[in-house]
Amino acid sequence: MKILISGPNGLIGTSLMAQLRREGHEPVPLSRSPGPGRVNWDPGAGRLDTAELAGLDGIIHLAGENIAGGRWTPGRKEAIRSSRIEGTQLLTRAAAALRPRPSFFIMASAQGFYGDRGDTVLDESSPPGTGFLADVCREWEAAADPAREAGIRTVALRIGLVLSPRGGALREMLLPFRLGLGGPLGNGRQYWSWITLDDLVAAFDHVIRTPTLEGPVNGVTGSVTNREFTRTLAGVLGRWTFPPVPRFALRLLLGEMADSLLLASTRAVPRRLTESGFRWSDPELPPALRRLLAREAAC
Repeated sequence: MKILISGPNGLIGTSLMAQLRREGHEPVPLSRSPGPGRVNWDPGAGRLDTAELAGLDGIIHLAGENIAGGRWTPGRKEAIRSSRIEGTQLLTRAAAALRPRPSFFIMASAQGFYGDRGDTVLDESSPPGTGFLADVCREWEAAADPAREAGIRTVALRIGLVLSPRGGALREMLLPFRLGLGGPLGNGRQYWSWITLDDLVAAFDHVIRTPTLEGPVNGVTGSVTNREFTRTLAGVLGRWTFPPVPRFALRLLLGEMADSLLLASTRAVPRRLTESGFRWSDPELPPALRRLLAREAAC
């Protein structure tokens, strides 16, 4: 299949592009930088030539401002919001205008949709939470309405903490944990929903291959408390855990971002992936971390 990929150079996009090529597909990168074999766009300016999209079988939309790229000033928050909503609207309107239309539109959403929900078990039928990230995710998913209304199968993968030593949160944690300075955040009782990068890429492939999947899909393996995650990572590295980092210190350092990304509790479960027959390569956290870190050491 010929599949357009936005955000092709990010952690997820790079791995997904490689996997699609291995399977014989033709992934077409969507980029702000013009070049051979790419489709050029500027979502802020609303620029995308639909003539370049002819013959697409599907679209996978990953692009968006990095939510962990800096303190959430008013300007950063607007960039996070607008990059997701404007880009999604531009792509889905273009897809709806194509003849023939792509058969699927798969977008990256986030577990932030559910907000801070304590111990509540959250599947795809759970209502949205409250707060900045929950509001962004709700608007982000709604921005795909033009594709849904045009009859294009539309899926929102609500992605949790993606584990890879090559990037993302795990890479940032490795140095302090290797120095024996890693510890729980706040009281450590908040749930983190996680998935390895390999399983997430496989989940995208599973969604492509499963035409009955439509709507929200939790892109997670499971959930553990932050304290359990901390102990597991320290144990895999053969290190002690450091005393907890106080909530006030995290808030002083990161502001609102600390509450939403580090201290919020999201206990999501992958009901729809499980029911549709998806099989995880890394179903348990300790062996998943051991495999990832052993692979990093071998590189």
